[in-house]
Order: sequence, then structure tokens, then C-alpha cells
Amino acid sequence: MAAYSLTDLKNRMQKSISSLREELAGLRTGRASASLLEPVTVEAYGSRMPLNQVATVTVPEPRMLSVQVWDRSMANAVEKAIRNSGLGLNPVGEGQVIRVPLPELNEERRRELTKVAHNYAEQARVAVRHIRRDGMDILKKAEKDGDLSQDDVRTQSDLVQKATDAAVAEIDSVVVAKEQEIMQV
Repeated sequence: MAAYSLTDLKNRMQKSISSLREELAGLRTGRASASLLEPVTVEAYGSRMPLNQVATVTVPEPRMLSVQVWDRSMANAVEKAIRNSGLGLNPVGEGQVIRVPLPELNEERRRELTKVAHNYAEQARVAVRHIRRDGMDILKKAEKDGDLSQDDVRTQSDLVQKATDAAVAEIDSVVVAKEQEIMQV
């Protein structure tokens, strides 16, 4: 088992929060952004690949994305992946170029996006809790092996819990800010 390091646990928690921020950046708030399609993966060459490894995404207009597929034979797979991504987009294929018009954000669509944001946040919270559990397991093993006293384990456990609470609070504040951004009319 790995050696215990509070700094390492905190760094791992921060990576989970950074990942959440990247996922939330892909949720659109009214303007087209190439990062909107970052979570999309395409079935290509026998495996799942990120869209940016098979195509270039550009923003020719404020409410339009343009996806230039590098391999013409992949155009249908890319179009299907965008349609099935859960982002509520309806791509239009034109050979190697796929145009993705972005619908106007109505109240219902805004609520859907906030639900997606909350799902991303819950995934990040679960990741942080897993990191906490890993840290606690390392501490328990160290105590069992006689490397740490009960008092040291209790002190370190409290520090791990405080780091976990701080990470979850940061996740909550990030998702609340994104929800406000989405719901602004």
C-alpha cells in the first residue's frame, strides 16, 4: 500500500475539482464554444476516441459550431456521437464538415443544463470521497502495522476529513456559480 501523504491526497482532490471545472466549461451558457464538444467521444477505428482526435471544432458564428472531420469515412460516426452526447444538439452533415447549430436557451433547456451540472458535481464529490477513503485506509494500515499511534491516526484522520470537507465545499461553490451563469437570462 502507498505511503500516507496529506499533500498527495489534497492534490488528488484538487485534480477532481479541476476536472469538474473543465466539464462545466463545456456546458454552454448561450454562446458557442469549441469546448462544448470536448466530452463527446466517437467510435473510431475499433475504440472510443475524443472528438478532438478525429476532427477540428471551430466557431464560425455565435450560435454555430463547425466540425471538420479529418477522415471522410468518420463523418457519420462523428455526427451520431454529437447527436447522442446528451447535449441536446442536432448536427447537420455536409460531407467532411458537420454544422452544429446551437438552439436558443429556453427555460426548460436551462433547467436541463443545471441538472447536468449537478451530475458532474456529484461525480466530483464521489471522486473526493474515494480519495478520502484511500487516505483513511492507508492510515488504518499504518496503525495496524505499528507505524503510527492511535493518536497520530486520529489527528491525521481529522486532517483528511477537513481536506475532504474543504474540497466538497469548493465543488458546491463551483456548481452554484455555474448554475447562476446558466440561469441568467
